[in-house]
Amino acid sequence: MTDFAATKAQFHLPQGMIYLDGNSLGPLPHAAAARVAQTVTAEWGDMLITAWNKAAWMDKPMRVGDRIARLIGAEAGHVVMGDTLSIKVYQALASCLEMNPTRKVILSDTGNFPSDLYMAEGLCRTLGNGYTLKTVAPEDVLDAIDGTVAVTMITEVDYRTGRRHNMAAITARAHQHGALTIWDLAHSAGAFQVELAKCNADFAVGCSYKYLNSGPGGPAFIYVAPRHADTARPALSGWQGHAAPFAFDLDYRPATGAERMRVGTPPILQLAALEASLDIWDGIDMAALRKTSLALQDQYIAGIEAACPSLTLATPRNHAERGSQVSFRHPEGYAIMQAMIARGVIGDFRAPDIIRCGFTPLFIDAADVDKAIKIIADIMQNNLWDRSEYKTRAKVT
Repeated sequence: MTDFAATKAQFHLPQGMIYLDGNSLGPLPHAAAARVAQTVTAEWGDMLITAWNKAAWMDKPMRVGDRIARLIGAEAGHVVMGDTLSIKVYQALASCLEMNPTRKVILSDTGNFPSDLYMAEGLCRTLGNGYTLKTVAPEDVLDAIDGTVAVTMITEVDYRTGRRHNMAAITARAHQHGALTIWDLAHSAGAFQVELAKCNADFAVGCSYKYLNSGPGGPAFIYVAPRHADTARPALSGWQGHAAPFAFDLDYRPATGAERMRVGTPPILQLAALEASLDIWDGIDMAALRKTSLALQDQYIAGIEAACPSLTLATPRNHAERGSQVSFRHPEGYAIMQAMIARGVIGDFRAPDIIRCGFTPLFIDAADVDKAIKIIADIMQNNLWDRSEYKTRAKVT
């Protein structure tokens, strides 16, 4: 069993703060500052451009990708880091549509993160010629897969409610009907053990700044199943994905395997921060993580429902249908969250009415949950949220 008291000690957590927002931005690992400083001074500073070879900067996207592969059930050599999640969504979508040329429907759901839908809409506009994005309610995805669908684009865990899709069932249905699958793991990677290879997924994408704690703006990753790795054509054919980047050919030749999905110069400083976090993740038993996370969630749900009857649970009660966050609904959700933050309980709000909190055993324990419940109960029972300063919306909610 993983010692989560020991992992908690490895994060910078401000005194008196209960941080329930690691599902949006993970906290700073203590080792990250020193790791980044070493990269800045000993590598960038002393080695300068020779660090691309001497410090193996060029290899970091694949090397770090292999460390994430364990957490998402991927084969070694098939996860590569770089760019943003939206860029990786675009790459995966474009590849899948080209691989399934007789079909023109991208199937997603109305619970998907809007940025994924925006990228799909933009790609359809660029392609024209009848390409379209079809969205259905999350619970209707399985039944909506038919012979017209080229690719399903599903975020495994709903960013608002924490509802978890059945990856194995949806992937199997898609393949039965001749469709490919793309899984967005933004709220899965680091929340629980993902099983991409076991589920026979085609592509997956995800970010590293949430549960994986790479810091704001941390790089995304993309997974390409081995059967597609040498045939999927990268729509964004950047020089880092070229078979020989420093040959400076005028014509593009894709690299072999998942490395062809590299686009631009890798973010070395952010990758250094991510490596410091992955040093912690390397020692995590994922089964223990899941068991502890669910226990914390159940504790929170029971406490809030007992003390705050005006809050309505939006997250499924069934463990199998739940990620690593718990969401409650309230018409004044934004003001309630601001009151929570003012009292040191950090979660976030998602329109129109979601009060969202994440439960990450790496740095959250049962005592934290008890304290959070007491503070939220006080806020709700005494209407402490009903103040004008809590109702003025900031740019980031």
